[in-house]
Amino acid sequence: MDIEELQTFVEVADAGGVSPAARRLGVSKSIVSRRLVRLEAELGVQLLARTTRGAALTEAGATFRDYAARVCAEIDVARETILPAGDLRGRLRIAVPLSFGPTHFAPMLAEMARRHPLLHIQACYSDRFVDLIAEGYDCAIRVGYLQDSNLIARRIGPIYGKLVASPDYIEAHGAPETPEELVAHQALMQGTEAWQLMDGDKVITVRPQGNFKADNGTALVAAAVAGLGIGYLPDCLTHEYVASGALVPIMTNHPPPPAGAYVIRPPGQHPARKIRVLTELLIECFEQAPHLWGPGR
Repeated sequence: MDIEELQTFVEVADAGGVSPAARRLGVSKSIVSRRLVRLEAELGVQLLARTTRGAALTEAGATFRDYAARVCAEIDVARETILPAGDLRGRLRIAVPLSFGPTHFAPMLAEMARRHPLLHIQACYSDRFVDLIAEGYDCAIRVGYLQDSNLIARRIGPIYGKLVASPDYIEAHGAPETPEELVAHQALMQGTEAWQLMDGDKVITVRPQGNFKADNGTALVAAAVAGLGIGYLPDCLTHEYVASGALVPIMTNHPPPPAGAYVIRPPGQHPARKIRVLTELLIECFEQAPHLWGPGR
């Protein structure tokens, strides 16, 4: 029984269809279909019932899926155990934020690929919330303040930010000096999030309001530069605009507390070595270039 056939079956079962499984695996739909046909022929049972919406597990398929997933996981562990210490193989599928992923994290992933040429890295850049388990990701890089979840997180470095506005906005509306004044201003937001601010050693929470919303940090920076409101943004996105005077730091007596960058993975007893290696590389990159992320940039 071919391990690729087992892995393909597990991907199809978890993704709910041949097309999404093919995207996860990075192969054509015809290859996925051929592997499934061979596996079902070898077992002599139907594992999947094809429908117009995708593929649903049969009773036999639902039972076999759990065994197949355990076998694939054990094979991955065995491969890692016998490989030389520096070698990584297989696939690493990772979700990366779009706002500064291509500029800040992409070089780190390229370095990972350079160090481990036998590893197949698939990076998906998006600011939407990715369901790692349902969408078949090995891990994700996330920035900000983590919400409670059953996922396992490892902090790789700090992310610093500030409140900013354009000179035109400040001239027209003034600059708030307290959290109470802030709620009367136009806030540039991703959704309905709360903002955390420091009041001495105390963290306070503010729920601002605003007419302009975007799910991408770069878009919020553009809105701030255009004078549409006040942005609560990381320094690595606003540094050049602050340096040029296009944006002005405000409420400096109430700065946001440092956020973080994290590697997030699904729950499990032990992370795969490829995730551990990636995490250590990201920590190394943060330590070598703190000016890219923090104050003093």
